[in-house]
Amino acid sequence: MKFPVLKNDRLLRAARGEEVDRIPIWIMRQAGRYLPEFRELRSKHDFFSICQTPELAVEVSLQPVRRFDLDACIIFSDILVIPQALGMTVEMRPSIGPVLPNPIVSPDDISKLDSRADICKKLGYVAEAITLARHKLDGKVPLIGFSGAPWTLMGYMIEGGGSKTLSKAKAWLYENPESSKQILKLLTDAVVDYLIMQACAGAQLLQVFESSAEHLGPELFKTYALPYIRDISSRVKTGIKTKGLDDIPMTIFAKGAHYALKELAGSGYDVVGLDWTIRPEDARAIIGNSVTLQGNLDPCALYAPQNELKQLAKDMVNKFGKIRYIANLGHGIYPDMKPENVEILINTIHES
Repeated sequence: MKFPVLKNDRLLRAARGEEVDRIPIWIMRQAGRYLPEFRELRSKHDFFSICQTPELAVEVSLQPVRRFDLDACIIFSDILVIPQALGMTVEMRPSIGPVLPNPIVSPDDISKLDSRADICKKLGYVAEAITLARHKLDGKVPLIGFSGAPWTLMGYMIEGGGSKTLSKAKAWLYENPESSKQILKLLTDAVVDYLIMQACAGAQLLQVFESSAEHLGPELFKTYALPYIRDISSRVKTGIKTKGLDDIPMTIFAKGAHYALKELAGSGYDVVGLDWTIRPEDARAIIGNSVTLQGNLDPCALYAPQNELKQLAKDMVNKFGKIRYIANLGHGIYPDMKPENVEILINTIHES
């Protein structure tokens, strides 16, 4: 598949540990509710209709790239398209967020999942959106594809939505260890197929979101998250080579997994994303320069006065250092954020 020549490859170079002329920056959830142009489009379309309509998904993906001097575009989608592909109903309810009205309650419910689902067929609309986005970007910046990680997806599928404790999902790990591994293996297979499909469609970097790692301690993470995270990176990279594609950098973002930074650095990913609750210098001391670090400004820092925001951004860069570093927030941007503050952050990073 032939695409326009890439003009800004800072993100990819930084991910591979190569020199860059300035620190690259993109922002998790950079396409979404804080932008007035997104809210206007969203008022006319259901959330998952946007995800499932390539033209709309691409329009939303490109909105922040048109507005800001970002170094990457991320395809607009949702991690819960995988449970959808496996036969679960997922709704996006106003003021609530994602809801799965028929969650997995007992091990018997696993048989209700479509374990033979053709992920590439079910989620082909994401591939179409990625290919279209690559052409619409015209090489301006690289395009990021992504997926949720198995433990995070399992949490939603059992809890029936977001949870502050994930107590139902964690209970499964203790009460139904083999059934838990059965679900995680099913999800891992789906994620692998999904990410290889995205690479074939034109994604230039792939990020895996283990957003619920903070609910696991070291032992549970070692048993129920890390093996599947490692399996994904290994199988996706092998699958990409088998397809005759060039190597594509991969990022693992495990929110709250301070206890596993060394293990994450050795899990086969090129980039380790960090949340805002760890000091950059501590993360660098643990990981060194073996992989690229990404992050990790507190999303709430964007509420700060402009001068303070600039100083916070400069301090972050100084603490990480400019080698093997991608600037980002420590989690997704909040929906009431002022776009002008986002611009200040981006410009400050580029000037650092």
